[in-house]
Amino acid sequence: MPQERELLKSRIGFIFLSAGCAIGLGNVWRFPFITGKHGGAAFVLLYILFLLIFGLPIMVMEFAVGRAAKQNVGLAFKTLQPKGTSWHRYGPIAIGGNYVLMMFYTTVSGWLLAYLFGMAKGSLTGLSPEAVGNHFGSMLSNPVSMTIWMVIATLLGLGVCAIGLQKGVEKITKYMMSALLAIMLVLVIKSITLPGAGEGLKFYLLPNFPRLKESGIWNAIYAAMGQAFFTLSLGIGSMAIFGSYIGKENTLTGESINVVALDTFVALMSGLIIFPAAFAFNVNPDAGPSLIFITLPNIFNAMQGGRLWGTLFFVFMGFAALSTLVAVFENIVSYWIDVHKWTRKKAVLVNIVAIILLSLPCVLGFNVLSNFNPLGGDSVILDLEDFIVSSVLLPLGSLVFLLFCCTKRGWGWDAFIAEADTGKGVKFPKWARTYVTYVLPILVLFVFVMGIWDKFAPLILGK
Repeated sequence: MPQERELLKSRIGFIFLSAGCAIGLGNVWRFPFITGKHGGAAFVLLYILFLLIFGLPIMVMEFAVGRAAKQNVGLAFKTLQPKGTSWHRYGPIAIGGNYVLMMFYTTVSGWLLAYLFGMAKGSLTGLSPEAVGNHFGSMLSNPVSMTIWMVIATLLGLGVCAIGLQKGVEKITKYMMSALLAIMLVLVIKSITLPGAGEGLKFYLLPNFPRLKESGIWNAIYAAMGQAFFTLSLGIGSMAIFGSYIGKENTLTGESINVVALDTFVALMSGLIIFPAAFAFNVNPDAGPSLIFITLPNIFNAMQGGRLWGTLFFVFMGFAALSTLVAVFENIVSYWIDVHKWTRKKAVLVNIVAIILLSLPCVLGFNVLSNFNPLGGDSVILDLEDFIVSSVLLPLGSLVFLLFCCTKRGWGWDAFIAEADTGKGVKFPKWARTYVTYVLPILVLFVFVMGIWDKFAPLILGK
């Protein structure tokens, strides 16, 4: 029998924790950019379609495995698998994926905390655009400063886990997510009321099918599939753990819809912050770190009261990053508690040391080890770690959950449906069985193959 474990105190705590894990930097700097690139609102419609037919079913399966087993992913497959099968071998691999994710996420979270401190202190106020770019470059080239901020991010995330599940992880995440949503709405109102913001709103919200066609229909479809898939952090058990912490009062399809809706809301609102502001100040909304750390600080410097708005923005970003850190750290900590019977205190202390040491290569990849280009070109260690998680472990891990829940050699469809549909709320559609058993695995494999192709084809073809 699965062992008794501490449960989350409230339904809103579960929704905020799961959404907090999904809501991260990709919502803010990746989603608005690819939306603009592929035709604005036309792309958003595609994205929402794939969220519903792609991400949502896999999320229900992760929650179901966690809730049925009442275990971390390290033991969940072992608890549910039929005798003589080896599904449990994926458990430690999934936890390994959580560690790889934290090996670079702690560093980027440290950047955000450094910028929050710098913005609040006024270090970026009045700098020329070139000086703002130099500020980011000098931060990356300083391994000591980067390490300190990475350590602070790690201590904050694991410190919340140390307090406990209900009093720490659940309670503090609820406060962070509530503050994140409130600050985001304030920033949206400020951005859309800027002089000249109308063009940005038009660009972002009015479907532009010629632009969608121009970017390539297949490119747009692949981009929508990829974003819908990766934004929910599926495949490495980071959702299964929160399934293991909830009761059976509500169906898992209904709960998954709530989490997906909140994640999508934050992504859409991020675009309403970025595009109107960028167009108001005639700035190109670039993708990646340059958007957050160079483009937006320049916009804040040109804005009246920019120091205040910039500080608020980096508080918002800090909460988005820390909510992910806390959620993934809780998955890691619970693994050592469940599988190795450690106390929470021991699991936190050992992992503070482990995560800091494992995060050092990413920190050093921007300075001391900057000549090491693991994926060719100008790639750094962060790119390799991100590739391992995003392009390998998430799709293949999602495939494991799909096959485990839908095939006779796994947990099986009947057991999955019984768990997913327990409680009040939306039931998993019975007609979807053929789709999730035969079609969805092919779509996931397509995303995996395209991710590998996108990364290595230019190296192989010499482009």
